[in-house]
Amino acid sequence: MNRRRCLRNFLLGLVFLTGFPPLPAWGAETTDRWEETIRQFEQSDREKFPEPGVIVFIGSSSIRAWETLQEDLAPLKVLNRGFGGSEIRNSVKFAPRIVIPYKPSRVVRYAGDNDIAGGKSAETVLADFKEFTGVIHAALPEVPVYFISIKPSLARWKLWPEMKRANRLVEKYCAETPEVEYLDVASAMLGEDGTPRKDIFVEDGLHLNAAGYKIWTAIIKPRLEKTLEEK
Repeated sequence: MNRRRCLRNFLLGLVFLTGFPPLPAWGAETTDRWEETIRQFEQSDREKFPEPGVIVFIGSSSIRAWETLQEDLAPLKVLNRGFGGSEIRNSVKFAPRIVIPYKPSRVVRYAGDNDIAGGKSAETVLADFKEFTGVIHAALPEVPVYFISIKPSLARWKLWPEMKRANRLVEKYCAETPEVEYLDVASAMLGEDGTPRKDIFVEDGLHLNAAGYKIWTAIIKPRLEKTLEEK
């Protein structure tokens, strides 16, 4: 067995043990990595289709790992469609399959974190988010789309200047665009010294613990409740 195949088998073993989405085939498009996860969502839909007016949360592992989402946002009806490791462009591709069919009342997304870590610029994050909102509004023109700000984290603190710049660009776009809103969770995640709070992350310094999601809930839930009332 050649070295390349050995490495492939080793990585597949890690996928099995950790539960992360399957790796793409060599040479395949990056988005193929999540095909099995998306099919699982679709199978779940066939077994029990989400009720009309649900609020769809989509994005990377910060959404996928929000296991208490339904409990935290109750009595709001929410649906978690996060898939770990994803970037905004991946949600652009899969939105026609795991967002639009539900005819949601709201779409809340978190991504941009992995985009910047993967070398994308703040301008690219903005452009990709614009494309995402375009896909949603082409099918559902009156459905608000929310952008949860890119979070500051211990693990990616060196990337924060570019992440912060992306947040500012997106915030400006949201302020100028109907049915698009910016949710600032980043400010509340910083301590008095201006660095990420150490008590709101799990051991990897990147993903949130219960205290971190409590911060998100305190910011996101009231805004969703208020806009639902306004409608």
